[in-house]
Amino acid sequence: MDAQFVPILVFGFATSLGLTPVSRQIAFRLGVIDRPKKRNITQAPTPMMGGFAIYMAFALSLFLFSPPQHMVEFGAVITGATFLAFIGVVDDRYDLGIRVKLVVMTISATVVLITGIQIELFNHPLIDFPLTILWIVAVTNAVNFLDNMDGLAAGLSTIGAFFFMVIAISQELSLVSALSAAVLGSAAGFLSYNFKPASSFMGDMGALPLGFVLAILGIKLEFGSQPLGVTWIIPILVLALPIFDINLVVLTRIMEGRSPGEAGKDHTSHRLMSMGFSDRKTLLILYGACAVFGTMGLLIGIVPGANAGRLGIFCLSLLLGLFMLMIWIRRKYQLNPTSQ
Repeated sequence: MDAQFVPILVFGFATSLGLTPVSRQIAFRLGVIDRPKKRNITQAPTPMMGGFAIYMAFALSLFLFSPPQHMVEFGAVITGATFLAFIGVVDDRYDLGIRVKLVVMTISATVVLITGIQIELFNHPLIDFPLTILWIVAVTNAVNFLDNMDGLAAGLSTIGAFFFMVIAISQELSLVSALSAAVLGSAAGFLSYNFKPASSFMGDMGALPLGFVLAILGIKLEFGSQPLGVTWIIPILVLALPIFDINLVVLTRIMEGRSPGEAGKDHTSHRLMSMGFSDRKTLLILYGACAVFGTMGLLIGIVPGANAGRLGIFCLSLLLGLFMLMIWIRRKYQLNPTSQ
């Protein structure tokens, strides 16, 4: 496999790094400004069009350096990401609501499905087609949910894209390595401006396309030496933190009689901070967890089948244990803090 991903990675990083200050000025002129509210931890108005830099870096790097044999699939991915970026910036400015965004996510997922990008778990279109759309919509929304503190969504997207790229290189998957390099470069370039105190937020214009492409990366992974009964868990582990968080938040809100789309400080990051962890320590804990599960996904792809299966079961059990821990933290430190 050649190193076509290298110029994509370098150009994506440099373009995102260079365009983020430009996106800040555009955001101020258009009034796309984030102000403190329930969902996030920001304490001052901050421009929200960092997603413009991410999207442009991602799209341009693929347009200029992508392998020609994948142009149809790349075209579908960029089309879907463009649609999501446009709706994202409109939502950042006017707050369209969760229902509108879910419709747009579904349309974007259908675009890539038509070009043949789909889950092939059951080898039956009546099952695999809806599962593909559900996966793309869920992961897209999950990354959007993660955008609730400085450096979180961009950082976890960077780490996830890194592991997808390493896995793709090991399996000689040129499409996945190119896409993951584009995500890695564009997210990492923006991340330089997104650590606390962040000078720019990505907003939905950045979070929606990032989640969309990460979901597609999970679909396109292929392993010639491992059975599908084992490898299906690999993209779930690479994206464990976004998937974990959205399930935790949705279940919590349903249990508490609230709408799943309602904003609130009930994310994994908020729960860790309620225990007394600083923003920086919370971020490092979540980065570390993302790296651990990404490494587990990488190992499952290369160890013998029986051991891979056992490792997968261990990882799922660990995630379940962490899920229960987060529920306990919510009750002890957020709902009943006086009992400490």
